[in-house]
Amino acid sequence: MASEKNSLVQTWLLPLAVLWSAFLLFQVQPLISKTILPWFGGSPTVWTTCMLFFQVFLFTGYLYAHLLATWCPRRWQGLVHAGLMLAALLLMPISPSEDWKPPADAWPAGYILLLLVSHLGLPYFLLSANGPLLQHWFSEIAPGKVPYRLYALSNIGSLAALLTYPFVVEPNWTLPIQSGAWSWGYFGFALILLPIAYKISRLPIETMSTESSESTLEAADQAAPSWKTMASWVALPAFACIMLLATTNHVCQDMAVVPFLWVVPLSLYLLTFIFCFDGDGWYRRGWLGWMTIGSIVLISALQLLGGMLDIAWVAVSYFGAMFFVCMICHGELVRLKPAPRHLTLFYLTISAGGAIGGLFVSLVCPMIFSQYYEMPLSLIVAFGLAMHVTVTSVEKQFGSVPLWSMGLMFMGMLAMLSGQLRGFQSDYLESHRNFYGVLNLGQVPTANGGPILAMYHGRIMHGFQYQSPEKRRKPTSYYAEDTGVGLTMARLPQAEGKRVGVVGLGAGTLAAYGKPGDYFRFYEINDDVIEMAEESFTYLSDCPAETDIVLGDARLSLEQEPDQQFDVLVLDAFSGDAIPTHLLTQEAFEIYERHLADGGVLAIHVSNKHLDLRPVVLGTCDQFDFETLYITTAPDAATQATGSQWIIASKNSQFLSDDTMQSATTKLRPKMVYAKPWTDNFSNLLEVLK
Repeated sequence: MASEKNSLVQTWLLPLAVLWSAFLLFQVQPLISKTILPWFGGSPTVWTTCMLFFQVFLFTGYLYAHLLATWCPRRWQGLVHAGLMLAALLLMPISPSEDWKPPADAWPAGYILLLLVSHLGLPYFLLSANGPLLQHWFSEIAPGKVPYRLYALSNIGSLAALLTYPFVVEPNWTLPIQSGAWSWGYFGFALILLPIAYKISRLPIETMSTESSESTLEAADQAAPSWKTMASWVALPAFACIMLLATTNHVCQDMAVVPFLWVVPLSLYLLTFIFCFDGDGWYRRGWLGWMTIGSIVLISALQLLGGMLDIAWVAVSYFGAMFFVCMICHGELVRLKPAPRHLTLFYLTISAGGAIGGLFVSLVCPMIFSQYYEMPLSLIVAFGLAMHVTVTSVEKQFGSVPLWSMGLMFMGMLAMLSGQLRGFQSDYLESHRNFYGVLNLGQVPTANGGPILAMYHGRIMHGFQYQSPEKRRKPTSYYAEDTGVGLTMARLPQAEGKRVGVVGLGAGTLAAYGKPGDYFRFYEINDDVIEMAEESFTYLSDCPAETDIVLGDARLSLEQEPDQQFDVLVLDAFSGDAIPTHLLTQEAFEIYERHLADGGVLAIHVSNKHLDLRPVVLGTCDQFDFETLYITTAPDAATQATGSQWIIASKNSQFLSDDTMQSATTKLRPKMVYAKPWTDNFSNLLEVLK
């Protein structure tokens, strides 16, 4: 009977617990990150800060597992862990309430970490410990069997959680339902853990024969890791984590900050763990070294071509390189894995490496770099690692490195260095990096020789100004006089005394429309943008209207303010090339409608390289009974005009029927299908990808 119970725990309950625990651990990552993303301006750094929390708490969980397995008597290990798991149920549900919305002067990274620790800290800490702890218990229940394949099973659960989130969970269930379901899943895991904990507490001290025990202990002592080996256990996962976060930041900076673009690289990262820990058949130094070299050379060649790359090329090239680099890091890690006796120490050092990588990208890089230099630096280091692995493999195969192989690697190194060193070159006059990304100030010569001063967020221009005195008050780029917002400002019924709200300051270009007696109120979350707009551009200082700048997330500020009675409210808050999704939800439109005067106009900037926001915006406007006009302008290199797309929404039929507004309107294709309106608890960017 005892052997049957052992078989049940060993064969079914332990693998199920490993799988379920990993699923919960990684399902909660996009869930909680998406929940708090709107509170911090939709910045991609929200994800990397959350990843820092996940990595650090993974390390603390592994440390707890190591200490519990090493120092706590076996009969108490299960009782302690199961008791803490049940105690964590008192913290459910994990989603923070509205009271946790940050104040305008909060340090975003610190506030995010505080929020996550208080709501998710204990459950995530305990779930993190389950991976190594359950494998240790497996080696105790089934002595002589290698438990490392359970780590591959754990990563299969993690990968399943990540892949189901954007394709199954996010499109079908709201955030409160997701949070509730996760809480019930956590409760179910606690129930599965109870018989395992009971079994390990009742396990006899001697589970093997004396002879077998002595031989196993002797082999384990011989396999005790050296400091050099342990340093590799830290360095390899640290570099893999740096590649993961640097790649995610790079891809997200000019695109939508959405769980889908977090999930893809993290899924590939986990896939490398699955392949490498499942067995020795997946990791082959030779072809993986060449594939890594080739992928980095491809990225470098694309950078040498210059210009804005298509989203597919950016994603495939960078995610592909990251996958191959992580395969090498984790493959080399598995080559150094110890005997099961040192299993918890092995996982502890791996998690320490991941935490170090997260700390470097999330906290250190924004302080020491003015640009995203961690990406080209990582690719240069990765190329060197791939060269080492490739040379070692070639030497093993041929006895020495053939001339053709050396030539290929040398040519690849030249192409890589040529492409990546371009990432350190900059013609910008100023660069600032903070939680919200990289802000650049650059001078661009025009065809007639007159320079313009431009503001860039990432690689996207967010406004420019002519430097000649006769032109410097001229509205430019997306806000020129023939654009949707330009025509709106010119055709408003109020000749004077207009009240204008602007979500997103940029260079302050819209202040060029200000006249004496007008009032312009700008909302801006990034204090570096305010500083640059006031010190480097003159739109604000030249404006004869009264102007105010409100620091903080526009949506949170508007929520807390009394009705502003805006004649026009302009939505133009971009992060890179993506408007934060929380500014397009039904709840956000309720706030906008409250702040509009009777007959007021909502001007929504929907220009985007990667997303077609029109179905979402038009569908939401329809729900609020707003009539809409869609006004586009084409780019013109000769006049430095920027192409733009604006949706003008209002309940003022007389204004919308103005002949000038009507003649500028672009007719939408017949029967455009509106997307399901987004809410704070539901949004799906997959359906609006171009």
